[in-house]
Amino acid sequence: MTHTSRRSILAVLATATASVPLGTLTAAASPRLSARPGTLAAAQAAGVAVPASITSPRSSVTLAPLDPSYFSQVSLGPLTTAVLPGTPERMEVTSGTKRVAVLTKGARTVVLTGPERTFTENKRPFVDDFQRTLPDTSLPAADRKYWGTSPGGGSWSTLGPADTDYSVVPGAGIIALTTDYASRHATLRDDEITDVDVRAVAKFDKVPTGQACSFALSFGYQDTHNNYRARLSFLTSGAVELRVEKEVADTVTPLAAAITLATAVPAGTNWTTRVLREGTRIRVKAWRTDSAEPAAWSVDVTDTTFAKGRVGLRALANQGCTNLPVTLAVSRFQVDTATWQQPPTVTHDTWVRVLPEPFTGTWTPALEQTVRGWATSVGPDVLAYGAMFLAGAKAVTAGTGPAEGKQTLGEAGYGYLDPQGYRYEGADFHEYMGLGWTFPDGTHTGPSSKQVGNLDCSGYARMVYGYHMGVPMAAGEDTSKTRIPRKSRHMVDYAPGTRIDQTADGKNPPAAQQLQPGDLLLFNADSGDDTVTATVDHVGIYLGLDSAGKRRFVSSRKTGNGPTMSDLGGPSLLDGAGTYATKLHTVHRI
Repeated sequence: MTHTSRRSILAVLATATASVPLGTLTAAASPRLSARPGTLAAAQAAGVAVPASITSPRSSVTLAPLDPSYFSQVSLGPLTTAVLPGTPERMEVTSGTKRVAVLTKGARTVVLTGPERTFTENKRPFVDDFQRTLPDTSLPAADRKYWGTSPGGGSWSTLGPADTDYSVVPGAGIIALTTDYASRHATLRDDEITDVDVRAVAKFDKVPTGQACSFALSFGYQDTHNNYRARLSFLTSGAVELRVEKEVADTVTPLAAAITLATAVPAGTNWTTRVLREGTRIRVKAWRTDSAEPAAWSVDVTDTTFAKGRVGLRALANQGCTNLPVTLAVSRFQVDTATWQQPPTVTHDTWVRVLPEPFTGTWTPALEQTVRGWATSVGPDVLAYGAMFLAGAKAVTAGTGPAEGKQTLGEAGYGYLDPQGYRYEGADFHEYMGLGWTFPDGTHTGPSSKQVGNLDCSGYARMVYGYHMGVPMAAGEDTSKTRIPRKSRHMVDYAPGTRIDQTADGKNPPAAQQLQPGDLLLFNADSGDDTVTATVDHVGIYLGLDSAGKRRFVSSRKTGNGPTMSDLGGPSLLDGAGTYATKLHTVHRI
């Protein structure tokens, strides 16, 4: 396969200051990092841009500018090879005292030393328009989800007097106020949000009698006792008032005086509330959804109480409300942009290339020529291609070849939604492009109109290693070990390359002492089978040490709706007590 888009990418990246194809690839005018690679201090010392505001890129690969002097500095003299200790057999290639490359016997993957890069991901925008039906009454009560998962925003947590106060019908998240003076909270399980531009659209089905009802857009939410909120009070007169408050240990303090927004508002009128929080500055506005958004902010205040926290909704019927139940219907919850307090960041000087054939263990003139050519290349490698599907990555289309005119790079989702709002698996590399594909054994798999732009976990690994790096792929299981199988559970035994490590008992993760960037990570994350032969159900690509010195990977996941190196829905780490840290099953090198 040939792709003119790939050649154009190489040409642009050769300047080392380009913004293609990630779209947010940035260059920092700074020397090479002098602090320890992989630390946030190292990135900051070099002036590397780490997203810190809602105007920052959603994801980026940052590379310091390289002028011609860089290439003369890395020109290679005589090369020396040595076999490294440990299993599998590896060969280190050096020039003087500098490590140039490491090759692994039986694998096509080669790691090389190059200019340092910083990989960063930040929170992606999302919209939840509640196109699902919940709870799923076919499930046992203990397993039912009452608001489910927001598409790309994480899972909803609902807290209040009764689970049955929460439900979703196509087009609305429902909160039923069945008792007065009892708050009901629905928040997204993402505690690290700092700056945010968030809005919600909701309506009550009744004008309250006796006492008011209210709903609020929550932000900086720590728990039910500690949070910020922009609250709309619906009075018995039909008036609507805006209040911006903070609650600290159950004590509510107004951040601004209440503002009357409208009078004589009929039941069933949708209202939009918008919050823009940047640092300590909080701005709020609210308006009837059927009217234009006001240009001015109704409230503009500063407060330092909560530096980060969840976003979500709160509903309340004041004590003495006499026409319960009153129902709040939320038709839209939208985060236009947001940032995490410390976005996941990986910095190192390792580049991952792929040989045309597995390394036999013998150093040859042809291999030397290949490695010398790679030593000064800043063209996209395995890790760069992996990052080209993260949040905010711009679309790149192929110029010629089987994917001519089709998108081959750019932000990817995971899969389309089922009636309960859960994402279907099954989006392979060619379905992302909207193509049918004929595999080496003659099997043809057609496109799926529902999966265009999506990649499930194994589809993502195949897109990177198969489509872009040229490793052959199989239509299905394929036991030949020469092609990448379709599913992660078959990759564990039949992916081409070399096994690096595997769990010995199915319960404890392997030590993976020879782990290197680019390795496939295979997890027994969901099956619940704790045997050595347990069903592997997830695959990712190891990225390297993050700013906290933890081993971080990138994979396509349901909760994050696509490729991610973040911690939404569970840390993307091999260290600690998270699901992926404890459920790592096999490390494999293509």
